[in-house]
Amino acid sequence: MDPHGYGALPRGRHHLTREQVSASQRERLLLGMTEAVGEKGYARTSVADVLKRAHVSRETFYEHFADKQACFLSAYEAAADRIVQVVADALRTPGLPLMSRFERALTAYLRELAGDAARARTFLLEIYAAGPAAAALRFAVQARFVALIDGLLAEDERFRALPDPEFACRMLIGGVASLVTGKVATGEHATLPGLCAPILAHANSLLDH
Repeated sequence: MDPHGYGALPRGRHHLTREQVSASQRERLLLGMTEAVGEKGYARTSVADVLKRAHVSRETFYEHFADKQACFLSAYEAAADRIVQVVADALRTPGLPLMSRFERALTAYLRELAGDAARARTFLLEIYAAGPAAAALRFAVQARFVALIDGLLAEDERFRALPDPEFACRMLIGGVASLVTGKVATGEHATLPGLCAPILAHANSLLDH
């Protein structure tokens, strides 16, 4: 295990398939990108910074990715997929009231970001430094969160009675994103779980209009 926690491939002869080796290399590159960007920021991160962390050759990097941006966007997508899955899993809790499921999902989301500063910076801040394609990807990921929460809140007839329920959900998710991004930008990612109570109070106010 190297200092960054990446498990190295076995030296010499091994029984891994070509596909397994390639998958391991790709994962190490994504982790390396996430860590490097979390530490230095997207603009200051070089391919060499990623190679140093991933312990792969420059040739191997370009077998997987066209350039730094392509690697970064893939790392972002991997982080997004993980966090969306965490939220989706928390929502799939049978037998709980609607707002209890929302609280579980929100708590899981905040804890996931609070527990990994590099991933939080990549997910919430550095994505905006990687150009229009990255901004569009961020918007698409946020739309996935909107779809999850909209599907949950739509179970409540009070939410369905709002003038524009989907727009209300987008405002809620956008507000959460803004609050969380502010905490991460100021180095307060560890305090993110503290946002749960006020966000829940606001979400309840939508239903008690």
